[in-house]
Amino acid sequence: MNETISVLLVDDHAVVRVGYRRLLERADNVQVIAEAGTAAAAYQAFCQTPPDVVVMDISLPDVSGLEAMRRLLLREPRARVLVFSIHDEPIFANRALQAGAMGYVTKASAPDVLVDAVRAVAKGERYLSPDIARSLALQQVSGEADVMQRLSDREFEIARLLAKGHSVRAVAELLCLNYKTVANYQTIIRQKLDADTPAKFMRIAAQHGLLNDAA
Repeated sequence: MNETISVLLVDDHAVVRVGYRRLLERADNVQVIAEAGTAAAAYQAFCQTPPDVVVMDISLPDVSGLEAMRRLLLREPRARVLVFSIHDEPIFANRALQAGAMGYVTKASAPDVLVDAVRAVAKGERYLSPDIARSLALQQVSGEADVMQRLSDREFEIARLLAKGHSVRAVAELLCLNYKTVANYQTIIRQKLDADTPAKFMRIAAQHGLLNDAA
């Protein structure tokens, strides 16, 4: 691809964004045209100047990158989103792909992998970093059931926020939902996960990487 690929870079750490901007712009046909540190800022930047590719972290301080991606795709279904995350658990990659991401790259990947992924996604191709592709393949081969797959996308997002320590009221405010609606979701989540106590819910959340969401 000879034309310049415009990128919106979304990560909540400014120093990290500087490093990835430099990495991407070393490629002769990639230009970072905007940056954002929150889901809200990402949405605003996307609306102002739609990029060819959105490079989106999952761990954001307001709502997750998965929720941010859902909002972007509601506005522009053809948006091309590449998730770039520290999470190497299959559940996050599965969720991202199901939500409409065209690619998933872990931050443990070699630097050139991110550039290759951006170029592939810009052409409309799917891309998985080797480590996450391996994890997904092993999960399929083993036939191991992931209890988190029982949750809908909305339920997963609420479970993630609750696991991070947000109250029901705080989750309602973040997701612009009614308090009672979130309280009902909390009950459904615990039923689906067979988590009859808060401690059991937190244990399940920890097992599936939901507590490792500060990066």
